[in-house]
Amino acid sequence: QVQLAESGGGLVQTGDSLKLSCIASGRGIRSYRMGWFRQVPGKEREFVAGIMRSGESTWYADSVKGRFTISRDNAKNTVYLQMGSLKPEDTALYFCAATTVVGQPATADAFYSWGQGTQVTVSS
Repeated sequence: QVQLAESGGGLVQTGDSLKLSCIASGRGIRSYRMGWFRQVPGKEREFVAGIMRSGESTWYADSVKGRFTISRDNAKNTVYLQMGSLKPEDTALYFCAATTVVGQPATADAFYSWGQGTQVTVSS
């Protein structure tokens, strides 16, 4: 099992950029498709972005397409989420997650290793 820990969240203003990191321990991430999700209180966890094992393919929620970029460095066991043109509606607790489900999974129940999350708050 892989253990995940997110970092890089914070308070930013509308239009700013922020880069989140997710570091894995226990088992390397090379065998996993990785994803980023976000959640606000009272709502379900929402898919943000996913990346294939070697980074050869990525997929995004429509709400972040063109603004966010997911990437990974398997040698460092780290996955990143570069967020740009941030909006107040991007405010959420952001999680990274791992899965071996094939294809381009985009639902929380397809992922089974989760970090504790990092808070991103975008002020207007």
